Amino acid sequence: MFAFIIRRILIVIPTLLGVTIIVFLMLRITPGDPAELLLGERATPAALEAMRDYLGLKEPLYVQYGMFIQRVIRFDLGETIWSREKVSREIAARFPATIELAIMAMTISCVLGIVLGLISATRQYSWFDYVSMVTSLFGVSMPVFWLGLMLMLVFSLSLGWFPMSGRIGVGTELEVITNFFILDAILMRNWPALKDALMHLALPSVALSTIPLAIVARMTRSSMLEVLRQDYIRTAKAKGLSEVKIVLKHALRNGLIPVVTVVGLQFGILMGGAILTETVFAWPGVGKWIFEGVVKRDYMVIQGGTLLVATTFVIVNLVVDVLYAVINPRISVK
Repeated sequence: MFAFIIRRILIVIPTLLGVTIIVFLMLRITPGDPAELLLGERATPAALEAMRDYLGLKEPLYVQYGMFIQRVIRFDLGETIWSREKVSREIAARFPATIELAIMAMTISCVLGIVLGLISATRQYSWFDYVSMVTSLFGVSMPVFWLGLMLMLVFSLSLGWFPMSGRIGVGTELEVITNFFILDAILMRNWPALKDALMHLALPSVALSTIPLAIVARMTRSSMLEVLRQDYIRTAKAKGLSEVKIVLKHALRNGLIPVVTVVGLQFGILMGGAILTETVFAWPGVGKWIFEGVVKRDYMVIQGGTLLVATTFVIVNLVVDVLYAVINPRISVK
């Protein structure tokens, strides 16, 4: 197992280097002077010269890349054009909100998706199977921004059950420790703040979970149908084991391997694809921050956000590879 994990980590290293090369070239291949692109057309010659020195634009390309890697290792991703805040500081402040949203959305997707997929597989061609699969298709086809607006219209404006935007109410007091509001509320035993944070998280997490929920449900169903047709399942049935024991003890573990792949990929996509959801619900995460950077043509924000999302995606896939070996030890042996 340990050797398997080490091999996977070694594979990740060149992938991360490839990500840094793409992010590094993103600014260099853009037409025009990178310093002028960052500072704007009205920048003074002294400011442009200082920016060129900071970026190392007078050096050969391989030297510039080396300088870029050194800054990335120090988590120095430059400053935003508009606020002049450090990109690393902005990421540290906003990334917990995105992680919180993605984890909640993925939790909803996994719990409901696996349950729906299991029931559909064990009750194939039943009315429940048809309804759940049609609903899954509807969930995949649903535009996230439209669903978010509909959720706000129904549950916020009409019914008043949930707040429309933000992470926590204006009048709610919460001592921020980790910047994960739910975790901070639990650590401080601030139950009113915990309830308020969960209420704010409900609508955006539901909107974000629709597509991965549908994919997980359909993948669970197809994987379980394949596993339930195997010889060892027929043998278990011949021994007189109950259907629940056969499904949960014998079939589910093998059927979860392709589901874990989908969950890992979808979680990585959620980390970078929460832009629409965060923008609609004014959720102060990395997705909304990147969207604002694109609108303002803040290249440092785009560069830092792209590097963060790509690195997160690679790390999530590494975790998925390790989970393969945990679920089925034969994978690590092979």
